[in-house]
Amino acid sequence: MITRIVHLTFQEHQVDEFFKIFDVSGPKIRACKGCKQLELVQDIYHPHMFFTISKWDSEESLEAYRNSEVFRGTWKKMKKLFSVPAHAWTTTDTGK
Repeated sequence: MITRIVHLTFQEHQVDEFFKIFDVSGPKIRACKGCKQLELVQDIYHPHMFFTISKWDSEESLEAYRNSEVFRGTWKKMKKLFSVPAHAWTTTDTGK
């Protein structure tokens, strides 16, 4: 299993628009083959900063999602709202 962490920073006046997009896309992402979990967390000191934390069966499952219409449509809408480019990390459990 892998974990994908994406740091999203939005223009402050676009946070409500982001929530609207996520309310629609979140369930679609969760329904993608291989997605085991999707969580959205918000920075308590910078309310325009978020992290998505998703768990996937495999890197192949994540890549299939990243090549899907769900991803392309969501990303196209969201990236217009960013104040800085998103940053992403793909991680795995070290077993420690």
